[in-house]
Amino acid sequence: MRLRNIPGAESALAQYPTFVQNPVAYKGKWQERFGNNNPIHVEIGCGKGRFIYTLAAQHPDINFIAVELKAEVILRAAQRTEYREISNLAFVQYNAAMLTDLFADHEITRIYLNFSDPWPKTRHAKRRLTYSSFLQTYRQVLKADGEIHLKTDNEKLFEFSLNQLAAGRFQLRNITFDLHHSKLAQDNVMTEYEERFSSRGQRIYRVEGACSFQ
Repeated sequence: MRLRNIPGAESALAQYPTFVQNPVAYKGKWQERFGNNNPIHVEIGCGKGRFIYTLAAQHPDINFIAVELKAEVILRAAQRTEYREISNLAFVQYNAAMLTDLFADHEITRIYLNFSDPWPKTRHAKRRLTYSSFLQTYRQVLKADGEIHLKTDNEKLFEFSLNQLAAGRFQLRNITFDLHHSKLAQDNVMTEYEERFSSRGQRIYRVEGACSFQ
């Protein structure tokens, strides 16, 4: 998603209780930040925030953290909270390539990758969020029974991701090449991007990758 530069976006974020300043201080201590021992689910790249905000409202027994690099994107998402403190939701501005700065080993139960940049050129493959180096990082911070949930509208990225997950010893589950015409559609929470493109008849691809430490 492309947004114009918003002057003062980083300082504006400080007004929102859901925005976490100095998130590295909570490495290994996120349950203290949330004040409970509930599972932690992380979305990498939050878009306008509807996905993570909806899940937080539906599942008060789970803690949700959205990790996004661009302040402008987080600001749009945080504005959905209307300055209210949502006890099980947090927004973090950070680079997803450095998740180990934010989370201790096996601190997370689930990671969501929704409509990540496909980086279609072969020379940019290492930037894809399902490239092997990213998967190694995810495995490090995920619990032994942790999962990666991926959705995309890009068939080539999906095929690439399936191969990378399999090569990385993730167990592939609930694979669908047409999410909205599958049994998984009933419990699906759409992002803004997903709603726009699926309304045009574009297929949405989805897979779950479960950790396997054998």
